[in-house]
Amino acid sequence: MRHRVQVLLLVLCGLGLLHASLFSDLYLRYVKAGLRPALIASGALLLVLGLLAAVLDGRADAHEPAYDGREGEHEHERDHDRVGGHGHGGHHDHSTTPRIAWLLFLPALSLLLYAPPALGAYTASRANEKAVKEQSRFDRLPATSPLPITLTDFTQRVQQDRERSIEGRSLQMTGFVTPARQGGGWYLTRIIFNCCAADSQSIRIRMYGAPALPHDTWVSVTGTWHPQGTLGTKSAAPALDVRATKRISPPVNAYTDTLPLTPS
Repeated sequence: MRHRVQVLLLVLCGLGLLHASLFSDLYLRYVKAGLRPALIASGALLLVLGLLAAVLDGRADAHEPAYDGREGEHEHERDHDRVGGHGHGGHHDHSTTPRIAWLLFLPALSLLLYAPPALGAYTASRANEKAVKEQSRFDRLPATSPLPITLTDFTQRVQQDRERSIEGRSLQMTGFVTPARQGGGWYLTRIIFNCCAADSQSIRIRMYGAPALPHDTWVSVTGTWHPQGTLGTKSAAPALDVRATKRISPPVNAYTDTLPLTPS
């Protein structure tokens, strides 16, 4: 019985991984997009191993010896051993699956039947802040207005671009709403995976001049840099004076800091 449970668990895990990575985009809630081939290969391998084990079990059952009438004698000998006749002293029957082992089916079934909610404001408030890289030179910005820009690029230019290229520019960013802990207000936020959900980091921009929407709401924001500190130095705050907000649908790959796809 125990071996058949292991076979079933292999098959369910394989099907769950394939469902999340091959037939849907659910895997993006757990890992980066680049790991999709590895997940598909792992799911296929688990499924093949489970099916192969099931076939071998079926062949073994087909070749079991038929009942020859002497089973009673063997059973009597086993009963004698169980009571300690040969020093075994209280033999325990391990042929059944421990109850705790059935809990292993829960994560496998969850991949097939229930997708956990996406990470959001709760995680962002507890995740490490993503440190932006030091950059001495910046590419020239196009004349587009409003200018689509990532939260990371905006932060870098606010605090490191000595040419102050974003000064007075109308900018557009997308992310989800997280409440500010102090002084009210809110942040436009992105959660970024380095590898998977376990090492997620967040980057956020403080919003001014617009009422806060419900947390976890995805929005497209248009505005200009909020003057606070000296632009182009570490004293400058990554913040925006909001002129317009628009609710949008969450992107398929929500755990990257990508350019806005929805124009204002």
